[in-house]
Amino acid sequence: MSYCDYCLREDIHSVHKPYHDKYYGFPISSDDELFGRLVLEINQAGLSWETILKKEASFRETYANFKINDVANFSEKDVKRLLNDAGVIRNRLKIAAAIYNANAIIEIKKKNGTFRLWLDEQGNLTINEWVKLFKKHFKFVGGEIVNEFLMSSGYLKGAHKENCPIFAEIRAHKPKWLDYE
Repeated sequence: MSYCDYCLREDIHSVHKPYHDKYYGFPISSDDELFGRLVLEINQAGLSWETILKKEASFRETYANFKINDVANFSEKDVKRLLNDAGVIRNRLKIAAAIYNANAIIEIKKKNGTFRLWLDEQGNLTINEWVKLFKKHFKFVGGEIVNEFLMSSGYLKGAHKENCPIFAEIRAHKPKWLDYE
């Protein structure tokens, strides 16, 4: 058994290993947490994942603990608050995407019951089909963001090497990609 390569590097920051061992690739059942992962992945665009992990607690606090309904109701006052908060990524487009995407998830939930159920019902899509679907419903989503969101939340295989000890642990949680192997 061997950990994924990036966890073995000497320069790896301490935030990566706990994320790798406890979160990356594990299925997420909460719609709010799925939304939170999408917010984090969008904010990572152009930055390092280490930057996002270091700011995760601040993101959680300033984005209403990723409560979809609360973020959907953010006002211009909230946008200004976020633009002035060094604890998060101060990018107007990414902030606007979080608010827009929260509203999009509310619409998805009206039709499908939950965001997770909507994701589950998509079946065995290729990454290109996933990207097309996400672009139809959400803002600030491209190939890398969609791929990482789906891998990190258990919808696509590839979060860990098969000989990584965490891979077996994730398989035991029955991620969605197991349905298509």
